[in-house]
Parts: sequence; structure tokens; C-alpha cells
Amino acid sequence: MDGFEVCKILKENPETRDIPVIFLTAKADMNSIVKGFAVGGQDYITKPFNASELLARTETHIQLHEQKIALAKMNEILEEKVKERTLQLEKAYKRLNQLEKAKTDFLDIISHELRTPLNGITGLTTLLNLTKLSEEQQKYIHYLEDVANRLTRFSETALLITNLRANRSQPDFLPTQVKYIIESALKQFEENNRGKYQSVQLEMKEEDLLVAANTTLVKKSLEMLMDNACKYGGSDVNIRLSLSSNGNQIILSCSDDGPGFSKDSQKRLFELFSTGDVLHQEGTGLSLAAIKLIMDYHNGKIEVNNKKGGGALVRLIFNRE
Repeated sequence: MDGFEVCKILKENPETRDIPVIFLTAKADMNSIVKGFAVGGQDYITKPFNASELLARTETHIQLHEQKIALAKMNEILEEKVKERTLQLEKAYKRLNQLEKAKTDFLDIISHELRTPLNGITGLTTLLNLTKLSEEQQKYIHYLEDVANRLTRFSETALLITNLRANRSQPDFLPTQVKYIIESALKQFEENNRGKYQSVQLEMKEEDLLVAANTTLVKKSLEMLMDNACKYGGSDVNIRLSLSSNGNQIILSCSDDGPGFSKDSQKRLFELFSTGDVLHQEGTGLSLAAIKLIMDYHNGKIEVNNKKGGGALVRLIFNRE
């Protein structure tokens, strides 16, 4: 048995395979040197040899071996840490999914539970309007109608969110002129608010722009933006809708001269049940969350900013087909 066979046996044994092997031999031919490294040798020294060089090489290989062992131990520690962290993240992700599901389920429930009593209230106010009422009674009926309409819109928004989050709505995009969506949303907004607010200004730089979209959802987005502007900007708020394009993007903008968004609210604008889109500490914060989902549905994006002169600016950005 020669040194090559000994080295081969050592390297085949799991208990000795990591021991560094240095060949010290008189065989200086290239075939022997190559064979020495092929069977697992770490170094190959031919005779005659220098003792100092041999000791230096031996010390180097011992250090490399120790570093290899230390690195392996460090890898084991890191792998264990990664496993622990992965488990923590999986638990957190599962918990987050449970919370998101609870929110969605809650919205689903309240959207359905509100409909029956709201239908009753709406029917009752309609009947009362057919009777002879005093001026004060009419005022209360109108107030009741406004509250019922607000709750109806809330219910519709809640149902919309649950459908979008559950992917119940399949993409049904049709090429449509954007100006028609804007005009339809504006008409619905004015009908809902009965002229309580100042007229909305329109600015359409390009009236013939086409977008592949679900027109109902885009229209709903604009209605919610205008409702928010009026609700928190007051009856004197000025609203401007504008349509423009930038390269492959179609941009729908809604701006107002209301109070704008607080710094704290800007951090939670698209969270369900946050007060991010209500400007003050009130409300449920569903509108911007719903609009964000609608834009995600269209592979678009929403940008929300405060204007330098005061007020808010919300831009809905669609990709041109």
C-alpha cells in the first residue's frame, strides 16, 4: 500500500476525510503530482525538502483546516438562526392573513347586514315625502335621507372591497373614452349631493383618450374622491377634475382646496379602517383603500399628495394599451 492508497482510504472515511494530507515524496514526475492531488492531497512536496518550508506549509494547512471547521460551525449557527427567523416570519404572516381575513369578513357581513334596514329607511322616507310635512319635518327627512345615502355608499364600498380582495370580480376591461367616465361620475355626484356644493371644474387637455378599464370601477373611484373632498372640505370647497397623458400613461386627477392630509394620516392612507383618508380623526377610512384596490385591479397606481398652496391632490394613473 503506497501513500496514494492511504490518502484515498482516509478521504473515503467520513471520520478522517477532513484531515489535511501532505505528500512528502521523491516522486517528482508530473503524473505522480497530479495523482496526489486527484486522490485528495492538500499539498505535494518533493525530496529533497526544506524543513522550514515543510513546517510553514503544515502550519498553513492546519490553520486552513481550523478555519474550515469554524466556518462550518458558523454556517450551522446561521442556518439555525435562519430557521428560527423563518418560523417567526411564517407565524407573523399567518397572523397577518388572519387579521386581513377578519377585516374582509367583517366588511362582507356589515355590507349585507346594512342593506335590509337601509332599504326600509329609504322606503319610509320616500313615503313620508309624499305626505304633507312642515318645513322642520322636511329638514329632518332630508337629514335622514342624507344619512341613509351615506350608509348606502359605505355598504357599497365595503362590498366592493370584499369582492376585490377575494378576487370575485374577473377583469372585464373595455376600451372607453375617459371623458365619458368623468362626465358620468360627475353627473352621479351632482345627483347624490343635490347641488349642496359648488360646481366641479373640469379640465380635459385631451378629450379623445381611450383607456381599457372597468368603467363602473373607475367611475366609482372618481365619485369617492369627490365625496371625500366635499365631506371634509365643506360646502365651499373647490374641486377640479383633470384628464391628461404622459407618454404611455393616462392620468386622472382630483384636487381640492380643503385641509389636505395630515402627516400622520399619510402613513396609513390605504389601510382598512384607518383614518388616513378622512383628514380628521373620524370615519372608517374605506374610500382610499377601495380606490387603491381598484387601481391594483387595473395594474395602475394612485398617488396622493398635499398641494403647496393647500388642499389635496390625488392622481389615478393608468397604463395606455
